[in-house]
Amino acid sequence: MTSPDADLDEASLEIVGRIRVASNATFRARIGAVDVVYKPVAGENPLWDFPDGTLAGREVAAYLVSESLGWGIVPRTWLRDGPSGPGMVQLWQDVDLSQSPVDVVPTDAVPSHGVRTVLEGVDEDDRPVTLVHEDTSALRRMAVFDAVVNNADRKGGHVLPLADGRRLGVDHGVTFHVEPKLRTVLWGWVGASLSTDELAGVARIRADLGPELGGELPRRLAGLLTADEVTALADRCDRLLSAAGFPAPSGDTPPVPWPLF
Repeated sequence: MTSPDADLDEASLEIVGRIRVASNATFRARIGAVDVVYKPVAGENPLWDFPDGTLAGREVAAYLVSESLGWGIVPRTWLRDGPSGPGMVQLWQDVDLSQSPVDVVPTDAVPSHGVRTVLEGVDEDDRPVTLVHEDTSALRRMAVFDAVVNNADRKGGHVLPLADGRRLGVDHGVTFHVEPKLRTVLWGWVGASLSTDELAGVARIRADLGPELGGELPRRLAGLLTADEVTALADRCDRLLSAAGFPAPSGDTPPVPWPLF
């Protein structure tokens, strides 16, 4: 699979630094004047519960589904060669560090409006704290996207706040499992009805998959996901459209990732 831009796919990729907080080999790199993230397949740690394909392939599949949604949640992502071999490349994003779409705050300081509560606990000094996230349409869309792709690792640090108010999602290597794996910090809308816009987004994905998985999207996902995973993707879309609401935690997977960020 090539990138949407031939220059980005064929020009030399230069590594300029390593992102140490990532669990797999992750580099900041540059293609000409364009800053990117580069994750070589050779640097992936094997996961027993995601034995098929590669994390890089799942990241690209998540981008393709994001494009089908039409909401621009995932930055442009593609596969190409690099200094450490083939891997995922994604456009670098400059974030606004003054914004905190997801946060842990003292329980007695939770804002009275504008946020959704996820869970309560205590900090290292046994003081009550609460995990919250903003109550915005941009973050609702990300929660819908995560339910569609069965995201098993939506940490707070995987939500990128942009200065213009957009919220982008990154790190989608553990997605599309055939079993329920949704693990996220964005549980604040459990049971809430999906909006007309949100239902329309899910319906777009289902239409792109085709009535019998013969649409354009399955052809683009071929080689990135297994046939069973594509079928499970369609099934999740059908369930969301039927329920018309945000799902609740299910399966044996812990409902929130750890660490939270």
